[in-house]
Amino acid sequence: MNDRPIGVLVVDDDVRVAAINAAYVAKVAGFRVVAQAHSAAEALARIEELPVDLVLLDHYLPDENGLAVVRELRRLGHQTDVIMVTAARDVATVQAAMRHGALQYLVKPFSFAGLRTKLEAYALLRRTLEGGGEAEQAQVDRIFGALSAGSSEPDLPKGHSPTTAELVRQVLLAADGPLSAQEIAERAGVSRQTAQRYLKLLERAGRVRLSLKYGETGRPEHRYAWATSGEPSR
Repeated sequence: MNDRPIGVLVVDDDVRVAAINAAYVAKVAGFRVVAQAHSAAEALARIEELPVDLVLLDHYLPDENGLAVVRELRRLGHQTDVIMVTAARDVATVQAAMRHGALQYLVKPFSFAGLRTKLEAYALLRRTLEGGGEAEQAQVDRIFGALSAGSSEPDLPKGHSPTTAELVRQVLLAADGPLSAQEIAERAGVSRQTAQRYLKLLERAGRVRLSLKYGETGRPEHRYAWATSGEPSR
């Protein structure tokens, strides 16, 4: 697994806003800001010079708009990923950003938590894609699910991570049948206690179905599966 931090270019015409966004990025584990840019031309130059994995791209720039930057990136053959971070909220711009290959769209003003959720979802997507090769439907579902981490989960209480909830969801969606909390923890790469905490939360929200597996002796084992649409959690 590649442990190199994800290199981020922060692009905003407002120097102060760019600095704030860069500070936000620096607080998220696994990410580092490689540069800031304040125009389309400067952004394109930085991408040519530096190892940029992800661009946080404002739409309103002094020389070109953000969509023009994305188009030029693709024309030049750059596969750098883009998250639009902008006050532009008209549907036409959002739709154009999607069609030009922006992975996410974050509307200003936003909180650190809002940006962190987008970055964590992006990191999850990269981890999902690292394996390469051919994808079965479950893998395809995980790839697309990573882009909307947290969007299918209930409002999470303070102290709960949308990314961890998404990991649990992905494990359950990919499973052939119900799993124990220990099995889910191992597949998601979290502790058993963490898995149980999120499973209880998702079960209460009706997203996870709990069943009991009885053995010859002792307590029945709790088994968990993702509840399909319209299916009761119990």
